[in-house]
Amino acid sequence: GGSALTDGGIDVPDADLGREGVPVTYVPFRNAHLIAIAVSWAEVIGAVNIYIGAVAADSSGYPDCRSEFYEAMNEAIRRGTKEGSGIVVKAPFVHLLKKDIVLMGKSMDVPFERSWSCYREGETACGVCDSCALRLRAFAEAGVPDPLPYETRPDYRRESPA
Repeated sequence: GGSALTDGGIDVPDADLGREGVPVTYVPFRNAHLIAIAVSWAEVIGAVNIYIGAVAADSSGYPDCRSEFYEAMNEAIRRGTKEGSGIVVKAPFVHLLKKDIVLMGKSMDVPFERSWSCYREGETACGVCDSCALRLRAFAEAGVPDPLPYETRPDYRRESPA
């Protein structure tokens, strides 16, 4: 429960990229749970760096995708693991725009056709959920063709100021 991504009784809404607040697709404290599992395993195997691909600037407004969240998590890790573990969470994309990540991926020949962003179930990406909208906008603004097929492919580019 608690999220359209975990509760079949809550519909994934169509994109509203101008919306204020936390969307119904937010999974409460999801990144903290994933990080906690990674930190636990890192401590067991002696790893020190945990990477997460969170993006704050033009994401869906999830509170656990902000740099302040990762700063707080790193403090909790420092206080909650064995002294000297040195484990840190790194979020190298948190301050980037998604279009810049697309451009970075293009420069590294990332197989974008193997990536998936859609929040809805289906063989083909819907093109209208927040995640599809953000992906489509990023590819369009980067000038890079998105290789995924979509049920519908709206233009989500930001309007240029007049």
